[in-house]
Amino acid sequence: MKILITGGAGFVGSHLADKLIAEGHEITVIDDLSTGRYSNVEHLEGHERFRLLIDTVLNQPLMEELIRETDRVFHMASAVGVRLIMEQPVKTIETIFHGTDVVLKFCSRYRKRVLIPSTSEVYGKGATVPFREEDDLLTGATDKHRWAYACAKTLDEFLALAHFKETRLPAVVVRLFNTVGPRQTGQYGMVVPRFVQAAVKKEPISVHGDGTQSRCFGHVLDVVEGLAKVLETPACFGQVINLGSDQESSILDLAKRAIELTGSTSEIVFVPYDEVYGEGFEDMRRRVPSLEKANRLFGYKPTRTLDNIINDVADEFRKTAAVSHVNA
Repeated sequence: MKILITGGAGFVGSHLADKLIAEGHEITVIDDLSTGRYSNVEHLEGHERFRLLIDTVLNQPLMEELIRETDRVFHMASAVGVRLIMEQPVKTIETIFHGTDVVLKFCSRYRKRVLIPSTSEVYGKGATVPFREEDDLLTGATDKHRWAYACAKTLDEFLALAHFKETRLPAVVVRLFNTVGPRQTGQYGMVVPRFVQAAVKKEPISVHGDGTQSRCFGHVLDVVEGLAKVLETPACFGQVINLGSDQESSILDLAKRAIELTGSTSEIVFVPYDEVYGEGFEDMRRRVPSLEKANRLFGYKPTRTLDNIINDVADEFRKTAAVSHVNA
């Protein structure tokens, strides 16, 4: 098939491109490289079934042409990371919603199957664990910029489901939970690459807050397995589906595990949220998905552990450092 991946030079999008090309599909990636990196897809350049376009999904004439000629659309383009959300809230909201509006408009016009990624952030301050897709959503006040991302993604979900309701557009919403692995950058506050890189370099590891807040970390290779199956499962159309791992770890335990697995001598330093994100920052204490729906609909079951993730990320950092040293 011909498949379009917006944001395909990003962390998840590039791994998805790898998988779909390996399956024999013809892949077009559009990415403005604002948060994606050319190095993520450089190895695909020159492949007869790969095309990279450096442009934005807000280029409507181009997006209409790309969507008209494709069979499947994975709309992976988005603003990402808590730090980016806090520093550039206007760009976050505009990039997320306007981009999704463009994609859905043309997918609706040409009747294309489309996947819209959302985020575990939409569950907000939800206290019922594990989070289920039908749960009520509870976010914070609008003067807390942290919630701008969650609200923009929630609006994406409403829009995708509205298209399904009105015209039966084959659209699926997938809520991603802390997807991690090789190629992820710590530039925008992503915790696993930050911790692992610091551990490999034997530098202090900064834990925000008291470290008792917990997350579930899913390996990107498990996640893209699920993403690829969703659009080939008609029962998923018009659905919201959690995707990730349901194995919980505190942030402090993550830091300790990164130190142990890399044989590091790094020390752990606790940093108040206010020093990192400004006064009034609110965090979610736990974020655990129910994966029951994904398992029922398309047999989703993650197989890679947190140790696998840390080891894979550490291996990539060591290789990158070795190449940089040789080229220096």
